[in-house]
Amino acid sequence: MDEAPASGSLTWMLVGRPDDHERELLPLRTREVLAAVARRGVPSLVEATLVPTLLFLVVSATLGAAAAMASVLAWGFGAIGRRLLLGHRIPTILVLATVGLTVRTVVGLASGSTFAYFVQPVATTVVLAGIFAGSVVVGRPAIARLAHDFCPLEPTIAGRPAIARLFTGLTLLWAGVHLATAATTFGMLVSLPVPMFVALKTAASAAITVSAVAVTVMWALHTARREDLVFTVV
Repeated sequence: MDEAPASGSLTWMLVGRPDDHERELLPLRTREVLAAVARRGVPSLVEATLVPTLLFLVVSATLGAAAAMASVLAWGFGAIGRRLLLGHRIPTILVLATVGLTVRTVVGLASGSTFAYFVQPVATTVVLAGIFAGSVVVGRPAIARLAHDFCPLEPTIAGRPAIARLFTGLTLLWAGVHLATAATTFGMLVSLPVPMFVALKTAASAAITVSAVAVTVMWALHTARREDLVFTVV
């Protein structure tokens, strides 16, 4: 069946084109794929990044920085706890964000410094860039683990040489993205007041991330088409 993915919610997976046509197949059309990836990945990104930022701004303006740090951390653990109680899968990006929030909150509260609270994630981002690059060196690209948050893959697909090369390239790309984000964040942190920094940091990080996501999706689509991959409804 040569139809684009429907605009509503789908349970879909990227697979090799089967010899039979018993499964409902969905072609890799750029607009529909972007929409499908966004439907799957954006809610997790909003939950893990945008909501904590807005929560920090509101609570810090009313109750102070310490309360804002604690409330953001509570949000992260609450999001994970809710999924555990309901038996839902926990997105990798949410786990990474919550671990980062835990470390930065401990540092911020222990030091009593808002600057320390915000500078710690810069260091963490640099470390993440190193982890991404290091994962390529050891032959286990980090993007391979994160891919399922945005695009489920049939198990046999991930083992293809072209897909392995894709994961390696994307992992190096995102190592660079983390370094660019860290440099931009640190530059704003040392030059702007905290409220303006929080707002602009989110916007700048979002711009860098959206650009990287666009490159990621287009690169992945190019590889998927060469490998004759399609979506199937499962």
